[in-house]
Amino acid sequence: MDIYIETERLYIRPLAVADEQGMFEMGSDPEVHKYIGGKHYQTIEQGRGAITDIMQQYKDNGVGRWAVIEKATDEFVGWTGLKLMKERVNAMIDYYDFGYRLMRKFWGKGYATESGRASLSYGTDTLKLKEVYGMTDVNNAASRRVLEKLGFKYIETFGYDGQPGWRQPGEPATWYKWTREI
Repeated sequence: MDIYIETERLYIRPLAVADEQGMFEMGSDPEVHKYIGGKHYQTIEQGRGAITDIMQQYKDNGVGRWAVIEKATDEFVGWTGLKLMKERVNAMIDYYDFGYRLMRKFWGKGYATESGRASLSYGTDTLKLKEVYGMTDVNNAASRRVLEKLGFKYIETFGYDGQPGWRQPGEPATWYKWTREI
C-alpha cells in the first residue's frame, strides 16, 4: 500500500514490521486498553501479529490502519485510519470504521484529531467515501470528544454485537457517523 501523508506535526504511513516495538509498547500499556477490552499485549509477537493482520487488510481491502509518526522525534505515536468492517456490528456490515490508538505519552497533544483529519481527508479525496462510522466505550469521554471534533455525530448507544475482543457482547458502546460535506 503506497500512502504517505504529512500533517503539521505528523507523518502517516502504512504500518511496517519495523513498528513492532512501538506497537508492543503501546499495546502492553493497560491504560491504553482500558476502554477496549482490557486485554493488553504480553509479548512482542502480539504486536507483530497485529501489524501482520493490518498489512493483510491493505492487500484485501486497499485500506487499513496506518502508523502515526511524530515529525520532531521520528517516534512511533500509534495508529490511525480507516478499516473496512466486514463483520456485523450494530446491524451494519461492509462499512468503513474510523479508529485510532496512541501511546499514552502522546495523549492530550491533539495528535488523534490531527491524524484523524488526515484519515478522513484520504477517505473523502481518494476513496470517495460519503460516510464513515466510529464507536467508543460509553465511558471513554476523550475518544468521544475526538470523534466530535472530527465532525462525527452521535447516533446512539447500543449493546455491542460484534466480534468479542474490543467489547464483550452486550456491553454498551456509542455509535457515531461522519458524513462527507458536499
